[in-house]
Amino acid sequence: MKVLYFHQHFVTPKGAGAIRSYAMARKLIERGHSVTMVCGSAQGGTTGLTGEFVNGQRRGLVDGIDVLELNLEYSNNDSFARRIKTFLSFAFRSVKVALTEKYDLVFATTTPLTAGIPGTLARWLRGKPFVFEVRDLWPELPKAMRVITNPVLLWAMGILEWASYRSAHSVVGLSPGIVEGIKKRGVPAERITMIPNGCDLDIFAAELEPWRPEGIAPSDLMAIFAGTHGMANGLDAVLDAAAELKRRGRSDIKLLLIGNGKFKPRLQERASREGLDNVVFHDPVIKTRLAGLMQSTDIGMQILANVPAFYYGTSPNKFFDYIAAGLPVLNNYPGWLAGMIESEQCGYAVPPADPSAFADALEGAAADREGLKAMGANSRALAEREFDREKLSDHWVGWLEGTLRLKGQ
Repeated sequence: MKVLYFHQHFVTPKGAGAIRSYAMARKLIERGHSVTMVCGSAQGGTTGLTGEFVNGQRRGLVDGIDVLELNLEYSNNDSFARRIKTFLSFAFRSVKVALTEKYDLVFATTTPLTAGIPGTLARWLRGKPFVFEVRDLWPELPKAMRVITNPVLLWAMGILEWASYRSAHSVVGLSPGIVEGIKKRGVPAERITMIPNGCDLDIFAAELEPWRPEGIAPSDLMAIFAGTHGMANGLDAVLDAAAELKRRGRSDIKLLLIGNGKFKPRLQERASREGLDNVVFHDPVIKTRLAGLMQSTDIGMQILANVPAFYYGTSPNKFFDYIAAGLPVLNNYPGWLAGMIESEQCGYAVPPADPSAFADALEGAAADREGLKAMGANSRALAEREFDREKLSDHWVGWLEGTLRLKGQ
């Protein structure tokens, strides 16, 4: 089986970012299939290609993956208008690839939602089996966050969502809420499967050199957030908790924010203005470097803005990195992850917009280091039992193989 795989934000483990698509593509190759990965260029990420762009693209083999990279740079710091332009440019340039490449099945993954355009056209114009992966519910999430308020644009996105779901021969959702959202759009349950983000157990179990950024002592309790600093992440909640800890005189608890994003300069300015020296900012790091950092981390922070659409409709990469590293998780919003943390006893679930409860959890962690280790062991056990990337990738490849057989290819 030859798979044409569209993921605008594809990165390898040598870059900073989520490697789900890399792992899935590698599993296809391991199972005897071939894959062409069509992607753009992401700030801080790496596709593995280093040659010059020719006619707006470059192509080559990366760990057995045929990577076709379009020279469309993308950054989380881009304006909304620039993001939309980049998303549409990628989608329409991808259509040409979908209509000219030789392949047996097309797979497209969000975000953005426009990733479904080449797959939809491949299905209807070339009769190719199409599998669509939904990482976030659009336009539900941007509407709930009021990022997009224009009714015409929301209507157009709704039409695109409906067309992508209904055109796909099968659909993959990354969380329970996403699966339910797809069903509500009229897709039969038998055409949907849930494959959440996975844990890279080998990377986070490797013997690496532990490290901490400057300003965080070995004896400090270090809580880490590793991810985008954007509107959806709601990282003011971390600074609110830092201010509460500062008022309590807890200089021995440090909060590390590692990553980039549009809101990072504003967060840094606020921390400086309020004298929050218990908050440390750090640039993104590659996956193996992150794994070394987590070996000296005490707790991972799973933070999102208090938007009900997030409660069951997200599958954050950082959560799965934390539990793969054997870290307890502090989660600050309700939903399926909060429920899992409580049932598995692998961390703390605190109410949203409650800096006192957030600070209480961190103080409790600092006071009970042995209990924290037990929670970390529960995290790793959960990662191995439910979210092993190898097992989830096998399920994913089997789903694609089943879709191809169903279509009689």
